[in-house]
Amino acid sequence: MLKRLSIIAVAMAFAATALPAQAQSKKDSVVMAMTLEPPGLDPTTAAAAAIAEVTLYNIYETLTKINEDSSVSPLLAASWQASPDLKTYTFKLVKGVKFQNGEPFDSSAVKFSFDRAAAQTSTNKDKALFQSFERVDAPDAETVVIALRNAEPNLPFLLGQASAAIIEPKSASTDATQPIGTGPYTLGAWAKGSSITLNKWPDYRNAAAIKLSKVTIRFISDPSAQVAALLSGDVDAFPRVSAGRSLAQFKADPRFTVLIGGSKAKAIVTINNKKKPLDDVRVRRAILAAIDRKAMIEGAADGLGTPIGSFYVPGSLGYVDTTDINPYDPEKAKKLLTEAGVTTPLELSLKLPPPAYARQGGEVLAAELAKVGIIAKIENLEWAAWLSQVFNGPHNFDLTIVAHVEPFDLVKFTEPNYYFGYHSDAFDKLYQKIVATPDQAERAKLLGDAQRMLATDAAAGFLYQPQYITIASKKLKGLWKDVPQFENDFSSWSWE
Repeated sequence: MLKRLSIIAVAMAFAATALPAQAQSKKDSVVMAMTLEPPGLDPTTAAAAAIAEVTLYNIYETLTKINEDSSVSPLLAASWQASPDLKTYTFKLVKGVKFQNGEPFDSSAVKFSFDRAAAQTSTNKDKALFQSFERVDAPDAETVVIALRNAEPNLPFLLGQASAAIIEPKSASTDATQPIGTGPYTLGAWAKGSSITLNKWPDYRNAAAIKLSKVTIRFISDPSAQVAALLSGDVDAFPRVSAGRSLAQFKADPRFTVLIGGSKAKAIVTINNKKKPLDDVRVRRAILAAIDRKAMIEGAADGLGTPIGSFYVPGSLGYVDTTDINPYDPEKAKKLLTEAGVTTPLELSLKLPPPAYARQGGEVLAAELAKVGIIAKIENLEWAAWLSQVFNGPHNFDLTIVAHVEPFDLVKFTEPNYYFGYHSDAFDKLYQKIVATPDQAERAKLLGDAQRMLATDAAAGFLYQPQYITIASKKLKGLWKDVPQFENDFSSWSWE
């Protein structure tokens, strides 16, 4: 008996010393998954949102930081001031920051980054924004002054996007494969087609606040494989996962946190306005009249979406409901095609990128168009092929489906070479009036006019505002529910 008590005492003593040590060794790595692999790692030269999902606020930083509630806080800029007419912004930079290659961060790097984004040879997706800068001045190492051609109340928000990442000049040409930024993580490894590993940068200016020392990002495009990876524990978190049909299972499993949040994204059927017969507004209106938005939301997004009638979403300044301008009406669609002199069946190409919402939505769209005499010939493309054929040029497509995730991007309908192929002198003038109007109430009214104009012109098949699902281990904290833009800010993630 005495011997047994001695053994118990020893065991209890061991436990007393071991438990605190276990408590101190909290997990400091995470495996996250994404649907798409980025085509490169420089968000200032390519449009894919997947680049920002890996790099924004992790490798690269911006002057400002966009938060989950769409508010804006300082990042590389310690503070900023706007002139009363909202045409001049002065940014004071954080002192003592350096790039991951040891070069100092200062106003010259900001000027370089923004001038590069505005250059004629630039491939920045927000090139028009930077070309709206009259000039970027760097009066001293810690000050940047941006003079705009027109008022822009949203500039602090826009400069928190990945396209406004601050680039180290010497590394600019190789950032797509060897990214250099000022952020808390560096690229550890990139196994093409499989995963990317980010490592905590020990020289980051606030390294003590970064809880994860290693992040592994896996690429899993198939929805069934995404669900399986979560259930098996192979991945700890999957933001924007295609798990709508498995929600009940995850909600009932105590191992997981399920977040369903809103977004600023617009899922649309892009119509190539420059291609015949799609250059006829009656044909475009016929396409829209053939689309049952509710059926598209069910089929493409598993019911997680809000119908929209223009390139704008509820909750944004000046939003108006335009879904009644081109309502679902198959009989009207047939009449419009007849009025336009279109002989049916009309064959159109439907080129789809990899995301599940596009592929699933494409099947629904093809079935609905067939009912009015339009045969949509589906061609499933990988991401790189979609970018080269559809988005970047030569715009060799009739229809496609994609979600535009950036807020405040009505400007895209004023860009003559953008893949929409839309051009309207009236819309261009209206947009210029919008950006030249600093008064918020008047601007909101004009934004409503812009939404109605795009809907009336049937500039695209405006479908729905997506809701996004994030599923993660219950013990992983810091993930976002709402999605004002695509990002995964690992500096806020930690294990409890």
